[in-house]
Amino acid sequence: MYVADSRGTPAPAVPPESPAVAPGTRPGRRAALAPTVLALGTVSLITDVSSEMVTAVLPLYLVAGLGLSPLGFGLLDGLYNGVSALVRLVGGHLGDRFGRHKLLAGLGYGLSALCKPLLPLAHTLPAIGAVLALDRTGKGLRTAPRDALISLSAAPGERGRAFGVHRAMDTAGALIGPILAFLVLRGAAEGYDAVFTVSACVAALGVLVLVLFVPGRRTTPTPAAEPVSLRAALGLLRRRDLRRIGLCAVLLGLCTVSDAFVFLLLQRATGLADRWFALLPLGTAAAFFLLALPLGRLADRIGRRRVFLGGHLALLAVYGLLLTGGGHPALPYAVLLLHGGFYAATDGVLMAAAADAVPEEHRGGGLALVQTGQALARFAASFGFGAAWTVWGARPALLVASALLAAVVVGCVRPRPWNG
Repeated sequence: MYVADSRGTPAPAVPPESPAVAPGTRPGRRAALAPTVLALGTVSLITDVSSEMVTAVLPLYLVAGLGLSPLGFGLLDGLYNGVSALVRLVGGHLGDRFGRHKLLAGLGYGLSALCKPLLPLAHTLPAIGAVLALDRTGKGLRTAPRDALISLSAAPGERGRAFGVHRAMDTAGALIGPILAFLVLRGAAEGYDAVFTVSACVAALGVLVLVLFVPGRRTTPTPAAEPVSLRAALGLLRRRDLRRIGLCAVLLGLCTVSDAFVFLLLQRATGLADRWFALLPLGTAAAFFLLALPLGRLADRIGRRRVFLGGHLALLAVYGLLLTGGGHPALPYAVLLLHGGFYAATDGVLMAAAADAVPEEHRGGGLALVQTGQALARFAASFGFGAAWTVWGARPALLVASALLAAVVVGCVRPRPWNG
């Protein structure tokens, strides 16, 4: 799409309420995004095509194909989404320590790409769990260094926009992935294995684009900066703003029902045929794609806390519609729109807020702390919801999740946990 010759340098700090103006840019006009943001957006777009091809068919493959119970699926889904949590700390810390954020991100993308060809060979729960664990290890290794590169390339007052652009490009891949998976399932004799094989080829292309087009230079801390060490990285939790942001993310993550369960509940509520199931993530991705940049800009303007908590109100509305919507024809459209809005208002906005609370020399490790807490919380939520569904049934489990989410949102609003 483009060739970038050097990584954008960090912009000077400006007050959050004052929009950053790049040198040579007339006031009132937005500065062009750094090449790093656009390059990483392209890599994420391609990689997400690969990842979402697998994600789109995995719930149906495991539940309908392998006959997993909701409890077993909840455990495996939690593994798929939570095993990367501790690895994010390693990736973020190593990226800060050696100033090689691009290298760590590349290793993570490469490991995930290598796992894709193994999925057609895994037909038992332990084998699939091992492959997914390796894949999520790659994701954990790359996430914090990638987000650190984005935050270091954007002025503080423009970070919401930068993350919004990246997440929008990333989500464009999430739009293409389920469509491609749907077409492969319809046209291939051995549908699931064919999806996994095509996914592997696309993942390899993403790694190639990263190597050739993502700019990267070794970053060095300023003489006055605190030395980068594991103790210093963990000591970031002593920063009140970062601690409050992380606590808010963890508590809300504990009440977040995983995407797979949302789609399974929506299928049950609407009676959707199995062959259309792979298209449900497409609706969420489309809403995410359309709303990521506008909500990122809104977060820069009115405050990231407000937009972040507003996104969780959208998720609460999703739960409410799944509980009360019945067979209304508009139910799937409303659920998927709100579900995508939830991600658009929370994913990049949380990273933009956390970046404001972390010094540059610890940017990767600081973002990894927040990401790890949220990922572990969502692992617990996925396992807990699967267990509750197995014991009580789907409706009581969702009622409990709704009540907990409403209580936590109110609790996060009242103490004003972070600026904005």
